[in-house]
Amino acid sequence: MNTASSTPSSTMTYSDHRPGFFARAEGWLDERGKGAWIAAMVLGFIFIWPVGLALLAYMIWSKRMFNKSCGHSRHHARHTLRHMSMSSGNSAFDAYKAETLRRLEEEQSNFEAFLKRLREAKDKAEFDQFMDDRAADAPNAKDDAENEPA
Repeated sequence: MNTASSTPSSTMTYSDHRPGFFARAEGWLDERGKGAWIAAMVLGFIFIWPVGLALLAYMIWSKRMFNKSCGHSRHHARHTLRHMSMSSGNSAFDAYKAETLRRLEEEQSNFEAFLKRLREAKDKAEFDQFMDDRAADAPNAKDDAENEPA
């Protein structure tokens, strides 16, 4: 009987590799930010103090305590940049992707400019309303001051 065919292959490709529990937990906590790390550390101290101490040491060692986003945005930016610059091997798709990304960036900048104009218009309208209310209240305040006995 040939048992070699029933056992899994000893050569494992990179795509078959799944990150371990600790790597998945670290990724999960990184996605949720510094608050999740602190909550995990506090819960670790409450239930099993060595776990809390280990998390505190890891957070200090990896500088997660002092970063704004636990390194997630840095990793995400690197990951995105690497995938955006890679060619798919299909020149038509690469041209389409470049044009779509350019168009999306242009739409984003146009939308941000629109939001800025919208905020400025809202601020101007609120300021004009304030000035109109102030101007309307000024004659009333002057009349009240004249009618008060001294």
